[in-house]
Amino acid sequence: MTTQTTHPAPPMAPTRNPRERAGRLLQQHGALIVLAVLLVVGTVAFDSFTTPANLGNIATASSFLAIIAIGMTFVIISGGIDLSVGSLFVLGGVLAAYGSRHGAVVALALPLVVCGAFGLVQGLIIARTRMAPFIVTLAGLLAARGLMLSLTDEGATTYLVEDDLFARIGQGAIFDVGYPFFIMLAILAVAAIFLQRTGFGQNVYAIGGNEDAAALMGVPVARTKIVVYLVSGLLAGLAGALNAARLSSGVTILGIGLELDVIAAVVIGGTLLTGGAGALGGTIAGALLLGVIQNLINQVGGLTSSFQQVVSGAFLAVVVVAHRLLGGVRRET
Repeated sequence: MTTQTTHPAPPMAPTRNPRERAGRLLQQHGALIVLAVLLVVGTVAFDSFTTPANLGNIATASSFLAIIAIGMTFVIISGGIDLSVGSLFVLGGVLAAYGSRHGAVVALALPLVVCGAFGLVQGLIIARTRMAPFIVTLAGLLAARGLMLSLTDEGATTYLVEDDLFARIGQGAIFDVGYPFFIMLAILAVAAIFLQRTGFGQNVYAIGGNEDAAALMGVPVARTKIVVYLVSGLLAGLAGALNAARLSSGVTILGIGLELDVIAAVVIGGTLLTGGAGALGGTIAGALLLGVIQNLINQVGGLTSSFQQVVSGAFLAVVVVAHRLLGGVRRET
């Protein structure tokens, strides 16, 4: 008579407790949840909020910030920061308006080349010398703004967009939603593929998680850093060019403090400032969230537009504290 031996069942994988599941949900989709709540509040409180024209205006106005934030997401996930994007945005707008006298191609290419060169140089310095990105990009901020002021005679000269085709890129719309929003969606799709589906994207996450360990694993750390800062500079210049097309001029007073709004959008969207974690979907939700906040402030009417900075700062503080607390929850479990 044979005896059948029974083997104990393998232990079941521990399930995350509800607190951890809720923490992960808030960290990954918190901006989207708050955005949905504000959309409901705006719909109930203001009759004009959900009109196609107003929603299209929010989407179009937010697209410039979102384009820059896509590049910033790559930078922050890699463990860096780029303070030059606000100045590159303004510089890109001035260069686009100046180049429009030679046609739409030049108007788009000139800011991409110059702003891309800024990003490339910053990436080279950060990657090769291992200097702090904060210091390098702060120098880039000052250099880009200085170049812009020299081109515009200390801001006294405003270049107007002279090419109709280039102007239509910024001013055209489909169902009240401007072309820049659809350009942003195309950039988002390409960037998401590179970040989530390619070895380059995995390298970005690895460097942000632990740069020394990534180097030991053979990750091309220097090359990856150079590329992410190049992308950041290119997208800042492109956003500036599209904004110039929309306004029909290269406005020199824009972009002051814009880099802080960009960082806020990225962090509110769930990307960790320490690097190694984040997603582009959250970044877009963060950019749209800031746009909705600004629109609601305008709907109220009694508040100044600068109040948006107070609300954005409060959101950012809450998000950073939440990230810290959620990190503690994960370590305890």
